[in-house]
Amino acid sequence: MTRPRGAKGFIVLPRRWKVERTIGWVMNARRNVRDYERLSQHSEAQLNGALITVMTRRLIP
Repeated sequence: MTRPRGAKGFIVLPRRWKVERTIGWVMNARRNVRDYERLSQHSEAQLNGALITVMTRRLIP
């Protein structure tokens, strides 16, 4: 997402806060805070697991 032309100062971009919020939720999992994994596939699996946990906690009260 790019900034509108002629914009000065701070402007909230529409989707950026959603991405930052999601990253914040994923970082609640301790293993995702630091990059301990050797392979990128392992890191991806950890992120998928963390996102699945976030979704299930939101679906089940």
